[in-house]
Amino acid sequence: MGYLYAFLAAFLFGANGSVSKVIIESGFSAIQLTQFRVLGAAIISGVVLLIIDRRSFALPAKQWPVILILGIVGVAMLQATYAFAIALLPVGIALLLEYMAVLMVATVAFFFFKEKVRLRLWVAIGFVLAGLAVVAEIWASSLNPTGVLWGLAAAVALATYFLVGEKQLETISPLALSFWTMSVASLFWAPFSGWWNFTTETFTNVVSLQGNLNEVNLPIWVLVLWNATMGSFAPFLLSLSALKRLSATAAGIAATSEIVFAFAAAWLWLGEQLSFLQSLGASIVLGGIVIAQSARSSDVVVQADLALETGPIVLPDLEESEKLGE
Repeated sequence: MGYLYAFLAAFLFGANGSVSKVIIESGFSAIQLTQFRVLGAAIISGVVLLIIDRRSFALPAKQWPVILILGIVGVAMLQATYAFAIALLPVGIALLLEYMAVLMVATVAFFFFKEKVRLRLWVAIGFVLAGLAVVAEIWASSLNPTGVLWGLAAAVALATYFLVGEKQLETISPLALSFWTMSVASLFWAPFSGWWNFTTETFTNVVSLQGNLNEVNLPIWVLVLWNATMGSFAPFLLSLSALKRLSATAAGIAATSEIVFAFAAAWLWLGEQLSFLQSLGASIVLGGIVIAQSARSSDVVVQADLALETGPIVLPDLEESEKLGE
């Protein structure tokens, strides 16, 4: 059941990239999408905490600076940079760039934290760089360079979330971590999102789902609601369930299937296609990421999209997770 939960979470996170792109192309800005997504996730997390574990709302004062860093860089900036990236790039490629965070984390752990990493990390980096060169078709410059920069910025933000969270917040409930970081992110973007200009018509406006679903029309509020629930909170809960049944490494590798699902959903729904060479390059990058997931002696589990896409990232008690997975 652990793998079922992990792959279902990855599917929901991956497919949500296409939902986000439709919302942006319907008229929402990347910042507005981010604002409503993190606000929705914060509200849902808060309600669940009130019901099952209200004591988790309390945080030690010494952890607030870390919460602020995670909320602003690891959530607010991550969500916005990813949203900017998918507005300019195919959804799958944007997520592929974001997952460069896995290599960044392992590299920083080696050079700055002096952690032991396995030789396979350097193999993984070679795979990823070669694969990205093919995906980007650097000989033809087929990708929007600004979109690529936004994707890499998302990777930096995600890596920051992993590194700061892993070192400082291992004792905080993942649900409480989600609530507070999403709340901080929502407050951070509130002055810039122009939410005060939104009217009832903004959300009741009917839009096309575009691509192969162009003839299907839905009110925009349905997509926004899906973005915050089935695209964020539901896969977050599934990720927690998976971590109770799998080792950290197994769960992390399963989570990388999100990239595959993102490509598939964007192809079937939006008609975003890659050339044969780009598909080959994407496969090489994905292989490198999977290798990198097991390169550290201390694994970080990627439950990404914080596309919340990525959905919230789970920072489990790694030792306990590995025991449960044995």
